Amino acid sequence: MTATNLKNAFSRWRVRAALVFIPFVVCLSRPTLFSLLAGIVVCLVGLGIRAWASGHLRKEKELTTSGPYRHCRNPLYLGNLILGLGITLASRSWWIFFAFIGYFLLFYPPVIKRERDRLSELFPQEYEEYRKRVPLFFPTGRHAAAKGSSRFSPALYRRNREYRALIGTIPFWLILATKIILSGR
Repeated sequence: MTATNLKNAFSRWRVRAALVFIPFVVCLSRPTLFSLLAGIVVCLVGLGIRAWASGHLRKEKELTTSGPYRHCRNPLYLGNLILGLGITLASRSWWIFFAFIGYFLLFYPPVIKRERDRLSELFPQEYEEYRKRVPLFFPTGRHAAAKGSSRFSPALYRRNREYRALIGTIPFWLILATKIILSGR
């Protein structure tokens, strides 16, 4: 197996590994109505960032520097971090929190590096300038000038199938709500 194939497999396992955590989260969670509602609010922030990013992203066709990409080079992954923190908050379990942080640190740095390398290959000069101006992950005061359309595109949102992130979180919230009801919390 080549290094490229290994990196691609690792990237695919990121999603599959997250699915393995679902029974773990359901079993170890101790949600209350407050933790569930707070977690949903945090999840919605993460989903909002992901949706905003997805409505600007033209994968491998152009270097996206509009919308949230003006403020951080990896807004989809920042959205995932916030979404995961919302799930851990809703679950009210330190075990789940530490498992999520471990998962995130295991999978996302190599995926971010792979994406950086790919963008450097596709848009060498443009990406180098963008990289110098925009932080990798957490927004700071630095940002890039938007190129191309700076408006959110519902068509891009649909084409990037970002709605699947929302659809994937709803059953989780329903399971935790059921757990609250059954436990009387």
